[in-house]
This record gives sequence, structure tokens and C-alpha cells, in this order.
Amino acid sequence: MGLEINQLTRHEGSGSSRIASENGRLSFRQKLRFAGFVLILFVAVPILLGRSPYYITVLTNAAILSFISLGVWITFSIGRMNLAQGAFALVGGYVVAILATRYGVSFWLCLPLSGLISAALGALIGWPVLRLKGVYFAMTTLSLTEAIRLLALNGGDVTKGATGIVNIPRPGAIGLFGLTIVPEFNGADPLPFYFLACALLVLGLVAVWRLSTSRLGWVFRSLRQNEDLATSIGINVAKYRVIAFGACCFMGGIGGAFFAAFHQNIYPATYTISDSVNFMLYCFLGGLSYIFGPVVGAFLLVIAFELLNAVQDYQALIYGILMIVCMLWLPNGILSLGTRHDGKQKYGGR
Repeated sequence: MGLEINQLTRHEGSGSSRIASENGRLSFRQKLRFAGFVLILFVAVPILLGRSPYYITVLTNAAILSFISLGVWITFSIGRMNLAQGAFALVGGYVVAILATRYGVSFWLCLPLSGLISAALGALIGWPVLRLKGVYFAMTTLSLTEAIRLLALNGGDVTKGATGIVNIPRPGAIGLFGLTIVPEFNGADPLPFYFLACALLVLGLVAVWRLSTSRLGWVFRSLRQNEDLATSIGINVAKYRVIAFGACCFMGGIGGAFFAAFHQNIYPATYTISDSVNFMLYCFLGGLSYIFGPVVGAFLLVIAFELLNAVQDYQALIYGILMIVCMLWLPNGILSLGTRHDGKQKYGGR
């Protein structure tokens, strides 16, 4: 799509504010590509595959996995390799499950609450943890994923332990002045969930793009490049690290809440360490230099493994090989194949 963050970091000097403003606008070609992507999601796919629940379900999974992976991309933008996204997706899933089954709270209220609670928990945990860098941060977040899973497993009556929470209500209708704006979701038809997943994905893409082109995005990139230098010019490094991690956890919580309602159940084993690794792999495969990278990586791998049923037993092995291949021979991801090499080092190619 050409939504590349490096075009925003190639300029220095006193005119940086003006340049940031100019680069904050998409070119006509980029707008056209994005509009084409939206039309494919909301028009072409329902027309061509609307009568095939299996394929609609696969694409729904890919869309939400892309949305969750966009959060991981945000933490990459501050120079952190986050392996805890599965933990916050699990938190979001349990929030919607507990609120909906025990207290009868509407899904449409549970959805943002899941994101906010996950973000608050992420900020609380991230304040001390984000002081770590490199492999130390990665291993800590990896352990966090397992810790949250064990907490859900031993949560007693709150989380129902290994049996999980089932029969989660599906989203109800939304009405205004007697008019039905959003109809009640029917379990037999996956299309409403597909449209909701695509809407979340589009909103997530726009939000992350706007974030990356704003002053906050510039601050995030300064943290990735040199935190000590950022501190020396007056940037509150700790605060901005927590903001980035909180935004990541928010998207993880929203995605986890969606899946809980979509499948109508949540278990401690719903999200494990392998899921957190997969979210990171989607970013690597698509390209860390591109906002659209997690989307390309998620759609490509999800669809490929669904079509190639014979190799699903070797999914973990193939994912590991793909990650090594990307790091060694395709450090800028698949999207970098469509760009002309200009001899400059890109983020993700180090």
C-alpha cells in the first residue's frame, strides 16, 4: 500500500514540522490503493464468497488477527519485541465473557471495556517492565503470556478454570429512535461478524497510520533510535513507552473480546505463547517498515494454512522456518519486494 514509516524518518533539520505535516497526507496513489482494499473487503468478498461460510470465517479470523498484530507493530515502533499480545487478548476475552454471562452487559459495551481494561493492565505492568530492552524484554513478555494463562487456569469461580466460560451471548441489535442500525447477529450466518472484523481492521489501520504520522509517532521513532538522546532533549521516555504499550494492549483486548463473542467461549488455552509468537511473525513477514505489513503477513499465513490442510500439523515448524528466512533474506518483509531499493537502511533491516 505504500504506507511506509521510513518516508517519515528520512528528513532532518529545522523544517521537520513542515515535513511531518506533508508526509502525514497520503498520496493519490496510496489513497486509491487503500480505497481498493476497503472495496475488496466490504463489496467484492461478500459478493463472491458470501454463500461460503467456511471462507468467510477464515477471512474473519485473518482480519482480526491482523488487527491484533497491528498492536504488536506499535511496540516495534519504539524498539521493543513484544511477546505478550496473546496475554492481553486472553484478558479481553475473559472481560467480555464475565461481563456478558454474569451481568448481562451488552457486547457493544463490553468490547471497548475489554480494550480499556487490557490497556490499563498493560500500562500497570509495562511501567516497570519497559525499562528492559532487547532479549530481556522479549523473555519477560513471553513469561507474562504464560503467567496470564496460568492465572486464568487457576482463577476459580471467576474464570471457571480449565472448563472456561461458554455460551457467551452474541452481539445484539443496535437501535436508535426505533430504527435498527445494526441487526442482531445470527449464529448461522458469519457475515455480520465478518463485516465487524473488517470494520475494526480498517479503523485500526487508520488509527495506527494517524498515530505514526503524528508528533507521537515521531517520539516513538526517537525512542527506537536512541532513548538516551531522547531523554537528553527532554522527552519523558517512560511515559511514551507506556503509551505505546498501552495502545498495543488495547488492540489485543479488543481482538480477544471479538473472538470470545465469535466463538462463544473462552479457555485458558485459547491464547498461548505460540499465539504471541505468531502475532510477531505476521509483522516480520509483511514488513516492519510498513503499517500494512501485519495485515499482509496475517492474511497470507492464515489463508495459506487453511488451504494447505495437509501441512497444518507442521505449522509451528513452518512458522519457525519462515521467521528465520525473513530475518536472513527478507529483513524488510514481503512488501519490500514491491519497492525500489534506494540504498538506505530501513527499519527492520538491521
